[in-house]
Amino acid sequence: MTVLPVSDYLSDSAALCDAVVRLRGQALVAELGRIASAVMASPYCQFLPSASADGGPPPAPFARDTPALLQEISFDGHCFGHFAVAGRSLYNDADRRHLASLASLTAGVLQVHTLAQRSTHAYAQVEALLAQQTQILDQLHESVLTMDLTGYITSWNKGAERLFGYSSVEAVGRNILFLYDEEDTGFHDAFLEQGGRLMEVRRRKKSGEIFWASLSLSPLHDMDDKRIGLIAYLTDITERKLAEERLHHLAYYDPLTSLPNRTLLAKLVDQALSVAQRSKMLGCVLFIDLNRFKLINDTLGRRIGDELLRQVSLRFRQALRDQDLVARLGGDEFAVGLFDIGQHFEASMVSQKLLASLVEPFLIEGHDLRVGASIGISVYPQDGQDAETLLRLADIAMYRAKQDSGGEAESVAFYSQDMNLGMQARMRLETGLRQALSEQQLLLHYQPKYALASGRIIGAEALVRWHHPQHGMIPPAEFIPLAESTGLVVQVGEWVLEAACAQAQAWKLAGLPPIRLAVNVSAREFTAALPARVAATLARYGLEAAWLELEITESTLMHNIERVIGIMDRITALGVALSLDDFGTGYSSLSYLKRFPIDTLKIDRSFTTGIPTDASDCAIASTIISIAQQLHHKVIAEGVETAEQLEFLKSSGCDEVQGYLFSRPLPAREFETALRENWGV
Repeated sequence: MTVLPVSDYLSDSAALCDAVVRLRGQALVAELGRIASAVMASPYCQFLPSASADGGPPPAPFARDTPALLQEISFDGHCFGHFAVAGRSLYNDADRRHLASLASLTAGVLQVHTLAQRSTHAYAQVEALLAQQTQILDQLHESVLTMDLTGYITSWNKGAERLFGYSSVEAVGRNILFLYDEEDTGFHDAFLEQGGRLMEVRRRKKSGEIFWASLSLSPLHDMDDKRIGLIAYLTDITERKLAEERLHHLAYYDPLTSLPNRTLLAKLVDQALSVAQRSKMLGCVLFIDLNRFKLINDTLGRRIGDELLRQVSLRFRQALRDQDLVARLGGDEFAVGLFDIGQHFEASMVSQKLLASLVEPFLIEGHDLRVGASIGISVYPQDGQDAETLLRLADIAMYRAKQDSGGEAESVAFYSQDMNLGMQARMRLETGLRQALSEQQLLLHYQPKYALASGRIIGAEALVRWHHPQHGMIPPAEFIPLAESTGLVVQVGEWVLEAACAQAQAWKLAGLPPIRLAVNVSAREFTAALPARVAATLARYGLEAAWLELEITESTLMHNIERVIGIMDRITALGVALSLDDFGTGYSSLSYLKRFPIDTLKIDRSFTTGIPTDASDCAIASTIISIAQQLHHKVIAEGVETAEQLEFLKSSGCDEVQGYLFSRPLPAREFETALRENWGV
């Protein structure tokens, strides 16, 4: 066989490649057969595609006795078919090698083409899958983005565009940090490196708006399972966070002042105590109760009272350091926590600052208002180890401070063990007093009042006594202040008025002459309802008003003068006499004294005691008597115990006296006997 020129070989090779790339089916089969015929210079050549699964030889296309060549076309174990060549009388080894070379070239071209087809098909499938995944991601409401290990964004779905306002063109290729709020930490941290966790973060939109998002991060891997980045899922949770913040504020903050409430204070104090314990520091809790607030609130109304509390809270906050805690516990009670201190006396210095902050008046709706405060202090660790204990003990100390100052002056007291014991005794006493009211343990004693001119008993002061079933007679000095501080004085006062009128009715029915029974009325009782209550009680027992006298203290007249005078006028209109008790110990203006419809001024025993040796007491007593005479009031001195006191009062013009010189307070039966003997009935 003649060897083909190189140019012809190359031409046939190009034709072979072109056929494989362009043709399919029978057209490819025919073209490959033509190329083989040209290469082998044989009239009969065919390309027989492999039809069997194992690629075995096809049936011979020529007669058995016809000279022919059959060459397998295979590459790397894969058979694509066979070349069958015939038409010549003789084929030698060179022809066979030539045909084998053609088959090898054809197999290589077919293999490359097959691989190319497969790659193209696979790429098309991948593209279709990516397009589907992109559509799915874009339809998600959730924002999904990916980033590489250094934080640069590599993909950005439609949800991210809607959430942040940036298009994918604007976002992809930028570092994720451009979305962070200034308060957020840097990109590289343990959370970002590990991924797969959920957290709540603050992010920034294109508009500059800061919002809350729920962020979940998962690792992104390549085909070799090597981590190449992170997948971030973000959902806007701003509304939920705002709702949580509102609920948190309602649960832990006072709605009026926006200060922490008792619940949050307890949490913060306990946290601060843990720090103080580790640092070996002291801690103090201050319990603050405003003085005179209730009067302002009752007189001017809740709106002004609320504004006053708001302004007080602002002054307290300004007087304290940033690290100090201040809370409103309710009503007019506040608490302060001090924990960065080295000595407990520093708490008293802070207390003085708080009191000083209240010195300037509060100007509210044209009213010039002044309040003070009483402050109790408990100290960690000597008084308590937790917030609840320290608050309770500071409350006890505050009550002692208020008690010592009379509830008006500013005062500060530290807790001590005797305070706690005293408070426990006070609570037992309060419980017992409530039982005394319901179990008829109270009774009245009557201290006679004598007219100096005639020496006759002209009345008596009804004084309440408490006969305890276990402890016997309890002194009034122990339970009357308790009744006043707890509000039980109103119930006690109602009982005294009822019992005094019942006794007066009994004496009236027994034929005794009318005398005035003086009943003490506390400031809490002196309300617009008092005149009607007095009238109803007198009517219930069929008593004339001449049997009753009401003693009011000077402190009752201190506030809202016009209201007080109106109540007094209604009482005197009933015919009931009024006596001003403890005159000279308060601060009532003499200009108002002439307007009060009172019958008698009572000289307090604190002035009577020093007569006649104390010049000041003598001067005060003489002045009171003189004022009463000028205003046409009678004067009675209480606490008269010596003949010298009696002589001075008589010479000064005093009208009536009562005291141990004449008689101690007597039970009803003994008083009735004394009255009959004095009157000769």
